[in-house]
Amino acid sequence: MSETHSLLGDLFGDPIVDAGFTDAARLQAMLDVERALAHAQARCGVIPQTALPAIEASCHAHLYDIATLAQATALAGNPAIPLVKALTARVRADDADAARWVHWGATSQDIIDTGAVLQLRQALGQMQAKLQHLCAALAALANAERDTGLPGRTLLQQAVPVTFGLKAAGWLDALQRSQQRLQSLHADTLVLQFGGAAGTLASLQGRGLDVAQALAEELQLPLPALPWHAARDRIAELGSVFALLVGSLGKIATDIVLLMQSEVAEAFEPAGEGKGGSSAMPHKRNPVGCVAAIAAATRVPGLLSTLFSAMPQPHERAAGQWHAEWETVPEIVRLCAGSLAQVTVVVQGLQLDRARMQQHLGSHGGLLYAEAVAVTLAEQVGKTAAHALVEQAAQQALARSQPLREVLQSNPEVTRHLGSDQLDALFAADSWRGMADTWIDRVLARVPHHD
Repeated sequence: MSETHSLLGDLFGDPIVDAGFTDAARLQAMLDVERALAHAQARCGVIPQTALPAIEASCHAHLYDIATLAQATALAGNPAIPLVKALTARVRADDADAARWVHWGATSQDIIDTGAVLQLRQALGQMQAKLQHLCAALAALANAERDTGLPGRTLLQQAVPVTFGLKAAGWLDALQRSQQRLQSLHADTLVLQFGGAAGTLASLQGRGLDVAQALAEELQLPLPALPWHAARDRIAELGSVFALLVGSLGKIATDIVLLMQSEVAEAFEPAGEGKGGSSAMPHKRNPVGCVAAIAAATRVPGLLSTLFSAMPQPHERAAGQWHAEWETVPEIVRLCAGSLAQVTVVVQGLQLDRARMQQHLGSHGGLLYAEAVAVTLAEQVGKTAAHALVEQAAQQALARSQPLREVLQSNPEVTRHLGSDQLDALFAADSWRGMADTWIDRVLARVPHHD
C-alpha cells in the first residue's frame, strides 16, 4: 500500500512498521542498494571514485515521481527497470561520465530483492523490540497470577483447575520460540542478493566475488554462498516465521475472547473511550484488539501459501512466481506487526475478575475436582474401578444438582478408602496445582533479567 495510514491501517497494522513498506520506502531501499553498489565497486576499482558523488546525490527517493515510475513499472514488468533509467538520467544531468557506471553489472532482481531485504531487516528489528515488550508483560502477568485459579477448559468444556499464571506462561513460552526464530532470520535468511543477469556475475569479469563481498559489507548483510534468484526457500522460511508468530498471537487473542464472553466474564480487554462499543447495543464491550489479532491469524496462512506456491521457480529466473512475492511478503509482515501491537495493548491492560474465576472453580458442584479424587482413589481400588466410582458420582451430582463432595461422602465404597479429611484436602484450593509453579518458573527462567 502507498499510504502509511488508511481507514483500516491502525486496526490491522502498526504505523511504525507500515511506514517501512510504503512506495517511497520501497523506492528508497532500492536506491540504497544502488548507492551501496557504486561504493562497493569503487572500493574494488571496478568503477572510478569520481563517479560516486553524482550517483550518491541522486539516490534519494524524494527526487523521483512515484506515479510516473508506477506507470512505467506496468510496462516494464518490475519497478527497478524504470528506476534505473530515471536514476541514470538524473546522474547524467549532473555528471555524464558517472552515468556510465550506474547499476554496473547488476540485474533488476538484485536491486529489488536486496532492497526488500533492507526493508525486512528494519521491520524485523522494530518487531523484535516490540515482541520483547510483550514478553516482559506476559512474564510479569505469569508471575503475578501464579496463585490465581480458574477452570481449565478442554473442547470448550470445564476440565480441571489451572492457574492463570500457567496460562500466561504458556502464551509466553510460544512467543519465546518466535523470538528465537526471528533472531535466526538475521543470519540465515536476510542475506545479500547479487548475481547479475543469470547468477554468474560474468559482466564483472572475475571481480564478481570481490564486489559481492564489498557490497555485503556496505549494506551490513551476510553474503550467501551464491545468488538465490530462483531459490526462494529463504522467503518461504521468513513468511513461515512471521506466520508462526501471528498464529501464537492469535492463540492468545482467542483465549482472551473466550474468557471475555458474557457467560464466562473472567478476563477483559482494557476499556477506553470509544473502544469496543456497538453501533446498536449500548451495553456491549467487544474484544476489539483480540478480534484484529484473530483476523490476522486467519488471513496470514493464505498469504503464506502463496510463498510456498511460488517456490518451484523455473531455471535461473522466475516467470511470475517471484512477482507474486512482492506484495505478499510485506502484507504478512504488516499483519504480524499489527497483531503484535494489538495483543500488547490487550495484555498490558488486561483486566481479570479473580472472584469470578474462583466462583467458576466451585460451579457445577465441584466437578472440576473429580480427576483429583479418581487418581487418589485409584491407589486403593485401581484405576478402572476408581474412574467408574467417580464417574457415577459425578452423574448423580449433576442429576441431583448436588455438590460432588456431598455425593462422594455419602458413598460407602468411597468413604471406605477416603475419609472426610482426605476429601476436604482433594477439594481444597491447593490440591490441583500440580507442576504449575514449576512450569511457570521454567519459562520465566528464560526471560532476561527476570527476578
